[in-house]
Amino acid sequence: MARQLDEQISGRFAVGQRLRVLDVGMGQGTQALRLARAGHQVTGVEREPAMVAAAREALAAEPVGIRERVRIVEGDGRDTGVHFLPGSFDVVLCHGVLMYVEEPDALLAGLARMLAPGGLLSLLVRNADALAMRPGLSGDWAGALGAFDTVSYRNRLGLHVRADRLATLTGALAGIGAPLQSWYGVRVFTDTAADDAGPPADLGTLLAAEEQAGRTDPYRSVAALLHLCGVRG
Repeated sequence: MARQLDEQISGRFAVGQRLRVLDVGMGQGTQALRLARAGHQVTGVEREPAMVAAAREALAAEPVGIRERVRIVEGDGRDTGVHFLPGSFDVVLCHGVLMYVEEPDALLAGLARMLAPGGLLSLLVRNADALAMRPGLSGDWAGALGAFDTVSYRNRLGLHVRADRLATLTGALAGIGAPLQSWYGVRVFTDTAADDAGPPADLGTLLAAEEQAGRTDPYRSVAALLHLCGVRG
């Protein structure tokens, strides 16, 4: 996904431009720190105290120049309008968040308002059109049958959460003034790998295969996750 995001940024902004980035639901700060190391000014929003603590710890280990480029705001992603003025950011990330939001329309509209004209909105969501793949590939036939006509699922943390359909989000992005420009699949081949599995010896080849599948039909349509990129008009 990082490669996909970098492709979108490099294709839409001038080389060397220092971007204003908002990372909503920043988690432990993986993407925020990566983009700060690339020279961008990053603001992360996170509501879970444990994640905020992990992000602050990771940030503290960075050189001072990078630390100065990252701001962490403790809060809910649905309250961006409380913290920031409309049009304050060139790039807004919302990765792995929508599955925990029962009604995402208000959140999406708020994220779009944060974008300057021409700004990039990057979403990472669970693919509702592929919910049967994980149980099916794992031999859970009853689970696969039950996944065809639903957008609800139990994640690896044991939580009941929701997934999104590409067609639904395409319509939603058009409605909030940040129409879909590009989309990718994420975890096409590796979704059934164990969470504690170490990197394989041929990691580079694996990543190359995943990257190619994530941009190629029909493979990307059955990816576990979808990476959607909209652009503010």
